[in-house]
Amino acid sequence: EVDFWIIPIIQGFVQIEELVVNYSESSDEDKSSPETPPQESSCVDDVHPSFLVALISRRSRHRAGMRYKRRGVDKNGNVANYVETEQLIHVHNHTLSYIQTRGSVPVFWSQVGYRYNPRPRLDKSENETVSCFRAHFEEQLKHYKKQVIINLVDQTGREKIIGDAYLKQVLLYNNANLTYVSFDFHEHW
Repeated sequence: EVDFWIIPIIQGFVQIEELVVNYSESSDEDKSSPETPPQESSCVDDVHPSFLVALISRRSRHRAGMRYKRRGVDKNGNVANYVETEQLIHVHNHTLSYIQTRGSVPVFWSQVGYRYNPRPRLDKSENETVSCFRAHFEEQLKHYKKQVIINLVDQTGREKIIGDAYLKQVLLYNNANLTYVSFDFHEHW
């Protein structure tokens, strides 16, 4: 009976914008020439010359916390600082959706201390992690069917221990609906 008094809210972000794209047959160079008379912009579709773009991000209430203070996975498969972001594009009576999720590496790990970028450490063994890792990705696959995992941790530096543990769990899980990609952006910085 208290549902009447509860207001659903999210911790997140929502923005919706209408964008107009004008397609013109002349080049930018032609437009800027003083000899070229001004032309009216023409659109491919004069009836609907615009489209809507929506960006919706929501943060999970499970394991939210400050960076360096909340890391890894819990016993229920919830990862720290998990965010789901959906990009919607509505054009010509069609709606396209792209969903991206992000969260902490789903193994038991932490970073202790207050200094900048404390050294990560594994808190539980590989065997103790298997069931929680599995719970995390079973929930993900229930919602999204297939996922591409992009591992962004430093593959050679202090985060290597976390990246190696992550890859090992992916290999143990061995699910055809997961694609694992390691992208070390530190190397491209």
